[in-house]
Amino acid sequence: MTTNPKYVLGTEANRIFMASETYELLNFGKGFPAAVGGSGWLNSDGTIDPSHGEETWITSRMAHVYSIGEMLGYPGAGELANKALAGLTGVLHDDKNGGWYPQVHEDGTPEPGKVCYAHAFVILAASSALLAGRPGAKELLDEALATYDKHFWDEETGLAVDTWNTEFTELDPYRGLNANMHTVEAFLAVADATGDNSYRVRAGRIIKHVLGWAENNEWRIPEHFGSDWTVELEFNADKKDDQFKPYGATPGHGIEWARLITQWALSSFPNADVAASYVEAAEHLFARAVADAWNADGTVGLAYTTDWNGKPVVTDRMHWTLAEALNTSASLYAATGKDEYAQWYATFAQYVDEYVIDHQGGSWFHQLDKDNHVIGTVWPGKSDLYHAFQSTLIPFLDPSVSIATAVKNAE
Repeated sequence: MTTNPKYVLGTEANRIFMASETYELLNFGKGFPAAVGGSGWLNSDGTIDPSHGEETWITSRMAHVYSIGEMLGYPGAGELANKALAGLTGVLHDDKNGGWYPQVHEDGTPEPGKVCYAHAFVILAASSALLAGRPGAKELLDEALATYDKHFWDEETGLAVDTWNTEFTELDPYRGLNANMHTVEAFLAVADATGDNSYRVRAGRIIKHVLGWAENNEWRIPEHFGSDWTVELEFNADKKDDQFKPYGATPGHGIEWARLITQWALSSFPNADVAASYVEAAEHLFARAVADAWNADGTVGLAYTTDWNGKPVVTDRMHWTLAEALNTSASLYAATGKDEYAQWYATFAQYVDEYVIDHQGGSWFHQLDKDNHVIGTVWPGKSDLYHAFQSTLIPFLDPSVSIATAVKNAE
């Protein structure tokens, strides 16, 4: 374990290091607004890559980040948040059928379909914008929740479906946990921002399914399912590095789920023993993920995916997995007091500083190969700030409270 105070949780040096990263990230990303509204995809130098058009999930993430930036007092953040939100109420919104297009291409053509993953991020963005006092945020949140409740939430199963056609008339048979994970994040954010605890209860229903699947699979979370929620472990075996639906287990998701489960448990159960049982399950997820993926292929870093025996498959290092590792190790340390999590935090912080942060160009490199060289086969450029930005704040906030509400409470 490193003893450099820059990386040690609880030191002034670490807080300064991460606070400076908060500022640098907000500074790097401020060129995101697209001319038609919403956010472009950022290149490695912070300029917009027009080939991506505008995407709902990227735009929502930037609205979320700069809404928090406004609450932190970053100059101009409120207006930047407004520009992102204008994309969600404008070019990305399907005025005919309701909901949000996944993407509007450079030529103005909408990408067909309606995707749960993107709609979950609209909810997250609107809840953060509401806390930041952005104009129209409540109306956007109300519409986003109504759309989600009508089309994506399956009350009978207590899980979210994944993808519709544009008109919301044909539901794809695929079911996936990535969208459900970000649904949990969004639901917890709504519950904290509005006081509507029904969304926290819904998050718990999803979490209990996930824990059942994970515990029955040696704490490696299945990601892909059929229409009746039968596990499909070999899904995308022929396309192992798919951007959103990779084959096998994704240790970074195990780590991210561990934090969300910890947050949900701490906020749901005044009985410490009940909460502790779920935190213990989160510990199992974290332990499995780092045992399988950390330094698992002979070089330092966190492998992107593994097979169902824990052997690395895609050995690239994605920046978001390290951001979530910082968040979760700090949250588990706060929840349990166990030194091992503080040690993990310091280990991850040192790795991020040495390999992931672009100290010359700004922001974080989004994808490295197994030898920690920058590549862009899955994540070209530096698309948005969401994961990196959150990891500069969450480790210092109440682990039972969503990031935007926690920042608002600290104002």
